[in-house]
Amino acid sequence: MMLPPENTAMHLFSTRFRRRAQATLRLFFVSLIPVAAVVATELEPFADSPHRVGLADSRIGYESEAYRTDSKVVIEVSGIRQALDKLSSETPLGLPAVGEGAKAAEIDLGRQLFFDRRLSANDTLSCAMCHIPEQGFTQNELATPVGHQGKGVRRNVPSLYNVVFVQQLFLDGRESSLVEQIWSPLLAHNEMANQDRQSVIAKIATIETYAQQFEGLYSGGLSEHSLGLALAAYQRALLSGDSDFDRWYFEDGALSIDHYSTEAALGFALFQEKGCIDCHQMGDNVSLFSDGGFYNTGIGYLRQQRGVELDKVQLAPGVYVVPLVSAETETFIDDGRAEVTGQSEDRWQYRTPSLRNVAITFPYMHDGSLPTLESVVAYYAGSGSEDPLQDVRISDMTITVAEQQALVAFLRTLTSNQVDALVSDARSVQIGERGAAGL
Repeated sequence: MMLPPENTAMHLFSTRFRRRAQATLRLFFVSLIPVAAVVATELEPFADSPHRVGLADSRIGYESEAYRTDSKVVIEVSGIRQALDKLSSETPLGLPAVGEGAKAAEIDLGRQLFFDRRLSANDTLSCAMCHIPEQGFTQNELATPVGHQGKGVRRNVPSLYNVVFVQQLFLDGRESSLVEQIWSPLLAHNEMANQDRQSVIAKIATIETYAQQFEGLYSGGLSEHSLGLALAAYQRALLSGDSDFDRWYFEDGALSIDHYSTEAALGFALFQEKGCIDCHQMGDNVSLFSDGGFYNTGIGYLRQQRGVELDKVQLAPGVYVVPLVSAETETFIDDGRAEVTGQSEDRWQYRTPSLRNVAITFPYMHDGSLPTLESVVAYYAGSGSEDPLQDVRISDMTITVAEQQALVAFLRTLTSNQVDALVSDARSVQIGERGAAGL
């Protein structure tokens, strides 16, 4: 029998797992940074910084002529450089230990490369143009991104928060190494469209400051492997824990129940009771909110159904055209994990995403077809799709409207208190060109 909300919240607070004492996260000054960048002494939200998560133009209702833009002002000031190298040794609350991290100089190099458009075939696309810092290192504005020369990309952009802990990368799990996975987007004809690995290395080698940095950091200088090491160093440093939930659940005696809403606590109880925790797993002392497994949620079936009816392309709010010439747009042919394993039973299975920062990494599902947390929970409450092969736990799920609201309240507490600082750090580099102080 479910306890009343107030009792449920107090029970959860009193019986939550105990996390070992952790030192307060403190980050220190960084030397040799660009002149234009300001240095921060610790990774905390910047109340007075213009650089923050949420600077996106919502596309909800974009299919209607009544749509009105919500565009934000373009920020021109430099961000605040953070000492991201310290996060590996002083891991944020709620996250596992990372182990040996990268050097500050290696992270700085990876950060610059991440924003450099010259890594694409025609010098127009960078990694950050799909993994947008202000949009949770994903894309809030598009269900699926646009790549080289306007070509469509079929899957939603995975967020890079805490990617260091992901064992099988990409939504189909086709890569297991952050160092090696860079070549998938760099060489994909509809993403960054480089001809081959050698052409990428040759282009970077012509940029003297890059060549010098690689020579100083890696024994073999610039190579296919060292390029992967540098880009991976920055991505590995994008750690974000220390959410309101973490402070309530893991930190001994840090907060009273008054600081964690009754509705959110009820939502956490439902999260366990309804079986969400089976796939979005938690540990005793840390939590990634993912088991890293692959499951059929029924979305692949729905996507294929939509693709059968696709005969037009949207150009603007309420404006659709039927192409008169061949054009490569978003494809609806996507068999998920089966494309990697070759096993028919893996069709339409996709990796379980982490729920950390889920409130700011919309839209959702592998194809970005669900725009809000409310729509995701409602989808599960409606037992998913009509796909007979979807996970049976979804088919058997029932969630009332009030329970849906509580679940969403809980999910919104999983946003890290450091996400704005990561945005500001990201914007401490100049896009696509070499900055000051050799960066």
